[in-house]
Amino acid sequence: MSSVAGVGIFGIGAMLVMLLFFVLHIVICVWGYNDARRKGRSPEFALLVVLGLLFFPVVGLIIYLLIRNHY
Repeated sequence: MSSVAGVGIFGIGAMLVMLLFFVLHIVICVWGYNDARRKGRSPEFALLVVLGLLFFPVVGLIIYLLIRNHY
């Protein structure tokens, strides 16, 4: 069986990779919220961190890692 409902083996692999990145994205957002709260930041700041990580995953993570100990 080389396909499932018209999706080839490469399509299934691509979907699994996309699912992996989606789960990683959600895990990073949850980590950012928990990290901000653990460092004593307000819930509003933690929500801004989540929004930054949600809409700008790579840049948001870099910026958060740079400012997390200084703000």
